[in-house]
Order: sequence, then structure tokens, then C-alpha cells
Amino acid sequence: MPRFVPFPLFGRRPVLTLAGLVVLAPFIGPRLFQKWSSAETVLAADDSQDSPAPSNSDETLASGQADLAPQEPTVTDTGYTEWVAFRERFITPDGRVIDTGKGGISHSEGQGYGLLFAEAFGDAETFRRIYEWTTSHLRRDDNALHMWRYDPAAADPVADPNNATDGDIMIAAALSRAGRRWHRPELIRAARAIAHDIDRLLTRQVGQRMVLLPGLRGFETTDAVIINPSYYAFRALAEINTLISSARLRRVQTDGYALIKEGRFGRWQLPPDWLSISRRDGTLAPAPRWPARFSYDAIRVLLYLTEAGLTVPGLRASFTAYWNEKPGFHPAWVDLCTGEIAPYPASPGIQAVADFFLRANGEQLASASVPPAELPTINAQTDYYSAALIVLTYLSWRGL
Repeated sequence: MPRFVPFPLFGRRPVLTLAGLVVLAPFIGPRLFQKWSSAETVLAADDSQDSPAPSNSDETLASGQADLAPQEPTVTDTGYTEWVAFRERFITPDGRVIDTGKGGISHSEGQGYGLLFAEAFGDAETFRRIYEWTTSHLRRDDNALHMWRYDPAAADPVADPNNATDGDIMIAAALSRAGRRWHRPELIRAARAIAHDIDRLLTRQVGQRMVLLPGLRGFETTDAVIINPSYYAFRALAEINTLISSARLRRVQTDGYALIKEGRFGRWQLPPDWLSISRRDGTLAPAPRWPARFSYDAIRVLLYLTEAGLTVPGLRASFTAYWNEKPGFHPAWVDLCTGEIAPYPASPGIQAVADFFLRANGEQLASASVPPAELPTINAQTDYYSAALIVLTYLSWRGL
């Protein structure tokens, strides 16, 4: 693997060693960010919008919203090697995060993960490149959200203007953290604008619940609203709500926690990738338009609960029983209606989540003394999403 030089400020002669960069990073990073100009056009959003009153807060959820201050990483941090591998494999020189598992497209989720990872590992230059590409190619004209998909092979690379809410949450949270870390107020303003539009455009009252729509369109019918439980990235939601203090977003978090607690199905009582909420009586069921599976999406539920310090009663026992059903074999998915288990193994990313969880012996991953070197790592065969899950696993373990 090539030597990592995160701040290429010395022309063609990258003479700094890793040790030298660790020493100089606090001085180089802020100066590098002072040169930004192309991504600083977002105006501060109006903070005066009224929000409905919050529901009773959940004490466990509230505890997961504490201590949002960014932590200063070093090149010796757990997961740093995986971040370098992710950056070199999936991020182009101009800042596009490539989904190698879906034909080389890019999407707001990948851009958001790239920004989160770059900020978490103190990589200011990569953060700048990803942010500028994201703003130039995915930013919508009518609001502060982002188009969800970019296909470089299409005549119109962004033919579908719909957003993906998880991507916007990750982008906003990363901007907020980076703004604090590198003292960039324009990043805070950009994050606040996205947070306002998530709040006003993507939250819905469904019966007694305040829910988070997965996108601007396509998830509401006369009978039901569809949500994705893995879009409830609680720590990221708490991060962006520090910027706007929205009662709706507070309720989205508390009600989202309750939805994950109640919306579990099948023999092992696991959350589905997609969840339907009846408008008539609030009944929860796996969404009919998707396979009724716990798989590639829902695996993130465990990570997002863990990094926020949240525990759903019984959920850890459910995960343990499921992953121990066939010792040494972690299936790619399970059908929550029929109980059918995938005949083929999970991707390396899902394996990383499962292995880390099981080796933690049911403890919170963020406090578990599990040797990270034993987890799956990013290699030449790892696709984008598996690689993202691997990096997310390390960051969840660190509580970032």
C-alpha cells in the first residue's frame, strides 16, 4: 500500500513522514481549509421556524446525544489503515466516491460516508475534495438536499432528482463536525441548511409517531408510510439537531428508537430492511415492495445504536441467537416471514459487524476490548458497501 501523505502541500516531493504529519497536522489542517472557496455558497438558514411540541423524551436515547465534541485522531487510531484503504480504493482524485458494487455509480450515501470518514480521521484534503464534488454534482437547486444517484455513463447522470435521506443526514453531520474541528463557519451554515430541510421536508406525523421519510417522494401512500430503520443514525441526527434545535427531529429520534424496538419480526425478532407503518392503526410490518429481510440495510441498525450508546432490550440476544445458528457461518440475509436463511455467506462488511459483535460477548462495542486486527479488512475484492461497513464498525467501536 502506498505511503499515506494526507496533505500534499509540497509539490512533487512528499518528504514528510507519518510521524511528522502527526506533529504538524493541527497546524496544517486549519491553513489548508482557509483556501476553500468553491463550496462556500450556502447561506445561513432561518432558525425561526416553529416545530410541534416534543413527545416525552426517552432517557436512554437522551444519553446517546451527549459529548458530541470531535475527537482528535492520529495515524495510530483503530481503523486508520482501513480508512486509507477505503480512500485509495473508492475515492477519485476529484472527490467522487465510487460504488463498485453497482456499476461504478456514486450516490449521496457514499459521499456522506466519505465525508464522515475523512473528518473522523482528520483528513482535511480528502474532505475538501469530496465536499466540493458533492456540492457541484449532487446539490439540488430547490433546497439544500442532494440528489441520490450519479451515473457517469448516463446521458443525464442525475436523471432522478429524488434524495436519499440517510445521505443527507451523513453529509450534514460530517459538515457540522468538520466545521467545529477546523473552525469553518461556512460548513456549519451548510450543515444547518441541510438540517432545516430534513426537518421541514422529510419528517411526517403518522398517527402518534413522528417518522423520517427515506426520500422526498415514493414512500407515502394513502394506506401506509414506508421507513428504513437503518436511516435512523441517532448520533448523526443528534449532531445536526444541535444546529437547529427542532422538536420534530427530537421526536424523530425518540419515536425512531421505539419503532426499532417494536418493529422486529420472525424467529429471531430482527428489524427489517424496510418497514411499513399503517396510517389506519399504526400497525408495523415488513414493507411489501421489498423482500421481508434482515440484510444489507438493517445491519447498520446495530452500528448506529452502538455509536449512540443505545440498547434495545432483547435485540442483542436476538442478534446473538441468529448469528450463532450456524457456528462459523454468517448468512447474507434471513427472510423475516418464512425464516429462510441465505444459502451463501454474508459480505465481508456484514461479517465485520457480526464478528465484532460476537467477540464483544454482548457488551457495548464501544467499550469492548476486542482486537480489531481480527476483523475482516478491506482488500482488492472488497466492494464499496462492504468497505464502508468495515470502516463504520471501527468508528462505532471508537464511539464516533
